[in-house]
Amino acid sequence: MSTDEVLAEVGPRLRRIRKDREVTLAALSEATGISVSTLSRLESGLRRPSLELLLPIARAHQVPLDQLVGAPPVGDPRVRARPVVRDGRTHWPLTRRPGGPQAFKVLEPRRSLDPDPRSHEGYEWLYVLSGRLRLVLGDHDVVLTAGEAAEFDTRVPHWFGSTGEGPVEFLSLFGPQGERMHVRARPART
Repeated sequence: MSTDEVLAEVGPRLRRIRKDREVTLAALSEATGISVSTLSRLESGLRRPSLELLLPIARAHQVPLDQLVGAPPVGDPRVRARPVVRDGRTHWPLTRRPGGPQAFKVLEPRRSLDPDPRSHEGYEWLYVLSGRLRLVLGDHDVVLTAGEAAEFDTRVPHWFGSTGEGPVEFLSLFGPQGERMHVRARPART
């Protein structure tokens, strides 16, 4: 999209934002110090937008300047995870590519559930960020606390969740094809 095309869309966007917020031109003029006629010409495309005009409008609407301009997204390296709630547990996916190991940040609310161990193909690695995580794995019933990790073959019947004492936040890395996660420590230098 060319600069002229981006600028041509600013006026209608300004009008839409103002109307969505149910703000009159007079009220916006009072909040920004920009005359009603100038605001009207900006919205109708008869006046070219400038930083001197857009910055006070952005401030008045309490929106980023990018929202007024409709700037195209840039290559942001951050993962913008959208949470998914499943069975009362909130998962934030941290990986984007299908197949291979998958990473999730998980929040399990405070609740007491009866373990219902299940098994399936794969390999899982858990790391507790905060709280206490109960892990039932085969004949083992353990509680992991912040900073502790566990890894296991998911073909072994397993279940994990809150101890019932409070919420627990943890990272889960799951390899559907049985990929093992490795925690490596460097030897101390002498």
